[in-house]
Amino acid sequence: MIRSLSYTPEGADAFERPEAAIDAPGTTCVWVASDDPGELGAAAERFGVHPLHVEDVHNDVRPKTEVLEEYTFLLVRAARFRIGETTFLEEIRTRQVGIFFGDDWLLVLTTEAVPPVEEVWNRVAGDERRALAAGPDFLGYLVVDRVVDGYFALLDEVEDDIETVEERVLAEPDPDTLPVINDLRRELLSIRRVVWPSRDAVNALYRGDADHVTPGTEKYYRDVYDHLVQLVELTETYRDLTAGARDIYLNTLSQSTNEVMRRLTVVATVVLPLTFVAGVFGMNFETMPELSWPYAYYATMLGMAAVALVLTAYFRREGWL
Repeated sequence: MIRSLSYTPEGADAFERPEAAIDAPGTTCVWVASDDPGELGAAAERFGVHPLHVEDVHNDVRPKTEVLEEYTFLLVRAARFRIGETTFLEEIRTRQVGIFFGDDWLLVLTTEAVPPVEEVWNRVAGDERRALAAGPDFLGYLVVDRVVDGYFALLDEVEDDIETVEERVLAEPDPDTLPVINDLRRELLSIRRVVWPSRDAVNALYRGDADHVTPGTEKYYRDVYDHLVQLVELTETYRDLTAGARDIYLNTLSQSTNEVMRRLTVVATVVLPLTFVAGVFGMNFETMPELSWPYAYYATMLGMAAVALVLTAYFRREGWL
């Protein structure tokens, strides 16, 4: 799907073909969403975009910024939760978003329709066309800002899951808790792999390194950079929380095991002297005076009961029972 428009102070016009928008006066904006590398390359070729940059959009390349004399290239990743292909669990899926802008044109390339990018297009092609007057660098900011807002939505969902896991760990941990914690840690690692390089990519756009970013727009990219710094801090904080929840779970599990072992030790300690007494009087010696005593059995049983009661009372006083 290819959409294009051209903006002048007199207004904005939409075109079915990018060539018509490029030939029209004013600022040209072209949105391309296609999984066909040839179609992406054909659209990019009209703006003089290098084929390697088009390949970066189609491949799984980390977010980055490259400043050229002809244009500035910004690559970010849109992320969201989707149901896994092999399981019914939600997994974080990312899609590459390539943003190219020159002095009077903007090109956005994606391999499929990406919700944040679609929202920006609907805005600038709808009732908010005044944003076009700010220039292609500002339109690029709108796309990046909407993509970054999606990261906050991801972390909000992860935060809710972390709170649920913490409640489960503190209430009554079960064997299913640890896999959930590990899933959360993997999700946070996936978010970290997106957020960290995105922060470095946007960093180059507010410092004045890119000639195609005007001083008036640099402060907007600075705002996006601040959001990414906040996201990095939140990601690390949530990773610490999940690590803490895992430690609490393991400590609780270890404590439960120790409690069982302590009770078994008490039982073994009580039974040990009884076993000793039974073993002594179970020996088959001919000369054992106690065997001829008529009250030997009752005395032995009474003595064994007394030993068991004394040991039980002792362990109860010590808090082992």
